[in-house]
Amino acid sequence: MRKLIAFDDDTFDKLRQLARDRMGTFQELADEAFADLLKKHGIPIDLKDALRKSAAEGRGATKDNVTELRPRTPRRRS
Repeated sequence: MRKLIAFDDDTFDKLRQLARDRMGTFQELADEAFADLLKKHGIPIDLKDALRKSAAEGRGATKDNVTELRPRTPRRRS
């Protein structure tokens, strides 16, 4: 879905330069910013995040005793 967001010229130039410096796109910056905003307010970003939050609430867990899931590393074959 596309939506228009207005920036003043100076802000837009700084965002565009930041995207170049990070060798990314403006869209990647926007995705990161909105994901951080949702996380700050406790809103799940994706299904995996929603399931993790739901499971933690079901167990009565707090943020301190919830372990983060780490991506699985491929096993080496002998």
